[in-house]
Amino acid sequence: MPANEGYATRHVTGTFIVIQNLHDGHEKYLARPMALVKVKPTRIDQAIASEIARDTNSGIEQAAQTLTWAADEHVLLALAAAGWLYAQIRRPEARPAANHVLAVSLASAVLPHLLKSLFDQIRPDRLTLLGHAHGVPISGRSRDAFPSGHALHMGALASAAGLLNSVPRRLVRSTAVALSLTRVVVLAHWTSDVVAGFALGVIVERLLRPFTLAKRPPQASWIRP
Repeated sequence: MPANEGYATRHVTGTFIVIQNLHDGHEKYLARPMALVKVKPTRIDQAIASEIARDTNSGIEQAAQTLTWAADEHVLLALAAAGWLYAQIRRPEARPAANHVLAVSLASAVLPHLLKSLFDQIRPDRLTLLGHAHGVPISGRSRDAFPSGHALHMGALASAAGLLNSVPRRLVRSTAVALSLTRVVVLAHWTSDVVAGFALGVIVERLLRPFTLAKRPPQASWIRP
């Protein structure tokens, strides 16, 4: 009989997987598999994080924490799926773009989880007492700092905005950058995590273009010719 039969996973910490006995509620701590590569923050990363921890306040942190939800994979996937469905039903000319956005959203949602299983880096919010005294929240799993998944989503979005006309393109890209930076403000990630995630998002979007946008019919008016 398997050693952990009758147990269910309760939660996962940075170091352990906690499982609970379904019969008596007893908990067991199993060592979490270690990532293959350990990533250390740079001196610039540490300097920026220290500056934020010293100068931030609860109002700034609450605002940043609220804004950062706009870059969450669940929100973006829901919006991409809704846009795709609308295009299939009401806007046939926008279907290629909607297909592309949905494919990019799915890829950028899966990739961070794969990378976080390979890379091990502790989040800056786990290394500051002063920051918590000033309102810095706790974000995600402690050793899942690299790369920033939120920034990866935003990088893909900013790259895909290249399909739009100039005004919406600039709006989308400036919003994507701003939302990515909220991950630094709440100390969920080091600055290099956000830069790397954003760059990866751009790469993902560009790599998918030949497959999803290879044959496009006449474009919608909001798409750049």
